[in-house]
Amino acid sequence: MPKKIAQQIVEQQADYVLALKGNQGNLHEDVVQVFEHARRINFAGLEHDFCQNLSSNHGRMEIRWHWVLGQVEHLVDAQQWAGFARIGLVESERRLQGKTTIEQRYYILSWESSAAQLADAVRSHWQVENCLHWVLDVAFREDECRIRKDHAPENMALMRHIALNLLNQDKTAKGGVKAKRLKAGWDNAYLLKLLAQ
Repeated sequence: MPKKIAQQIVEQQADYVLALKGNQGNLHEDVVQVFEHARRINFAGLEHDFCQNLSSNHGRMEIRWHWVLGQVEHLVDAQQWAGFARIGLVESERRLQGKTTIEQRYYILSWESSAAQLADAVRSHWQVENCLHWVLDVAFREDECRIRKDHAPENMALMRHIALNLLNQDKTAKGGVKAKRLKAGWDNAYLLKLLAQ
């Protein structure tokens, strides 16, 4: 499925930054090994770019290191990914209340990206993701949902997204998404108006 998404993005003349996870099998393992080797030799002789970001708020300090590497044609299954041009690594170190955690995330990119561009793309994705998740949790109490069986979780998530989009499009009612959702539950005329948009 991710390969088809990458193909569609490239066909629409756009670029992608896709997170690589363990379910990508050999490609994920290969990218991890490439970065481990590159870091052991301090990226000597490798086409790469690097940047570092530091942020602190609410008592938490986070340092993020971003690397991108070119020369991806030798990676396992590289030719199966449309537009595949670079690989990226983001390592985050979080310090909070005397505890330190380190997380590594790997990416594939479809353009000759710099490390700073990778950092911007990843941060903007998380900003959108966090805002959406917050709205869904506050307005729809998504985190408390007990639906777990078969395709029901995906179906319910789709319905929440549709409802959120309908509520966001409405400019006639005052209040936030939660207030509009409650109004739609109480007022059938308002609900029909939302559905007719």
